[in-house]
This record gives sequence, C-alpha cells and structure tokens, in this order.
Amino acid sequence: MNITGIAAIGAGLAAIGAGIGIGKIGGSAMEAMARQPEMQAKLQTSALVFIAFVEAVALFGVVVAFLQG
Repeated sequence: MNITGIAAIGAGLAAIGAGIGIGKIGGSAMEAMARQPEMQAKLQTSALVFIAFVEAVALFGVVVAFLQG
C-alpha cells in the first residue's frame, strides 16, 4: 500500500470519528432537552459550539492526512 492509500484511510477515519462524535453530542443534547425543556436554548447553543469544534478537528485530520499523501 502506498502513502496515498494510507492518507485516504486516515482521512476516512477522521470523517468516521467526526460522525460518531457529532452523533454522540446530538444524542446527548436531545436527551438533556427532554429532561429539562426550559434549558433548550442553552443546550442547543452549547451543542452547536461543540459540534463545530469536532468538525474543525476532523477537517484538520483530513487535511493532515492528505498533506502526508
């Protein structure tokens, strides 16, 4: 396997990790909103910020993987 194939695998793993992370954040936010509906605005804002951070880290991982390839 050449370095390009390994870079593609790394980029795929970064994307999969981001999908899992975002799913866990979204699921936890929905569960928290169901338990305390009055906190919906704060929970939604926090969840969106955390999702943006996870997406940024995943994008960084994809860029690093492709720069190596």
